[in-house]
Amino acid sequence: MAEKYVAYVGTYTHETSVGIYVYDVNPDTGVLTEQSVAPINNPSDIINSKDNRFLYSIADEGVASFKILENGDLEKMNQEWIGGMRGCNLCVDSKNRYLFVAGYHDGRVSMMRLNEDGTIGGIADGIFHQGIGKSVADRPLYPHCTCVELTPDERYLCAVENGLHQIKIYEIDYSAGKLRLADIIRCPMGSAPLKMKFSPDGKYAYVITEMSNEILVYDYHIIGDRPDFENIQSVSLLVGVDEEISTGTNVKFGEDMEFLYASVDGLNAVCMYKRNVKTGKIEYFSHSFISGDYPKSFAILPKDKYFVSLNHDTNEIRSFTIDKTAGHSLMQNKPIKIAKPNSIVVVKVK
Repeated sequence: MAEKYVAYVGTYTHETSVGIYVYDVNPDTGVLTEQSVAPINNPSDIINSKDNRFLYSIADEGVASFKILENGDLEKMNQEWIGGMRGCNLCVDSKNRYLFVAGYHDGRVSMMRLNEDGTIGGIADGIFHQGIGKSVADRPLYPHCTCVELTPDERYLCAVENGLHQIKIYEIDYSAGKLRLADIIRCPMGSAPLKMKFSPDGKYAYVITEMSNEILVYDYHIIGDRPDFENIQSVSLLVGVDEEISTGTNVKFGEDMEFLYASVDGLNAVCMYKRNVKTGKIEYFSHSFISGDYPKSFAILPKDKYFVSLNHDTNEIRSFTIDKTAGHSLMQNKPIKIAKPNSIVVVKVK
């Protein structure tokens, strides 16, 4: 039986979109074909469980859980309040014990229990970040948690704090359902870290910044039973390109560990970086214009032949070829018209 891949696309629903759109994915042609839609209010981030049985989503009311059916369609199971204002980013551990939520509006990190049937059980723990940072214009910035990412060993939760220019590292007590601050990565003042992604081998972390337009590279390891992050490189998002009106929006890997990808607003492009697998360091390789405005997020399709860009402000999804030799991407197929796409995950369902 042929492998079946499905893309789930979250949308803002204040215009004509109604929730999470389900697309059948052909990784050999880059074609996405709409299959169904699951109604939900403003799913600004979505994530699949590691066993691909469940999908979790931000909602205006908190967070919601869905069962992934055999054909990839979604069946809503339940939703729960997160103990604060609406969240913006999610992650889940590999054993499906907890769902972690980043809160942009109130700087809160929430830890939500998950039940054996995949439903959300309620709040286990929650921490409000405190403090004041500075912007490049010397205006005060307040806590805005924009990303939660588990370390590869899943012992720690990294909470990217955009307003304080920090990444707070929490030790996770899975038995008690508690978070304890273990360390703080202090990013350069004025950098505004936004999203964080670990390399597939678990040795390095890559942080895209919103104000300084960089990718910060960290070596990750355990020293004396404590997490240790060493900043080994800072790379401009757009080498040789005018960056004054640009800002990083997301960073991701495909299947090939030798390349890292980042989306950049303003320039309206997805950039590729050649990566040294042994050292973790990267160098700018190329960028591809996404033929629209504001690449809020993107996905590298299975097999690394195509990427799809969610062009938020021009209300469309577009697919492009990936060229790892010349670096020039070509737009494929007709754009999919969809209002305010903002998040995407691609899941293998067969």
